[in-house]
Amino acid sequence: MAARTRYLLTYDIREARRLRRVHQVALDHGYPLQYSVFICDLTAQELIRLRSALEGEMHLGIDSVSVFDLGPADGRGITCVEHLGPQRTMPEPGREEIW
Repeated sequence: MAARTRYLLTYDIREARRLRRVHQVALDHGYPLQYSVFICDLTAQELIRLRSALEGEMHLGIDSVSVFDLGPADGRGITCVEHLGPQRTMPEPGREEIW
């Protein structure tokens, strides 16, 4: 099995139709922490597919997406996100079925 890396995905999309489409792409690849913030445990190939799908839905001149590498999904990536307020359950490594 290919190694997975945990990523934090955030986006700012300026038009409702594109926003819905980008949100669906994010849901297809990750776990929502907030409406426009997702945790994604991805292989290198899955990351390429995610970027391609996002670019296909965005207006690259005005929309923005940020992808932050948090490290190995089974290492530091689990503990490097801190929550204040209601706690969100983070997906455990190896739970690829939720993607």
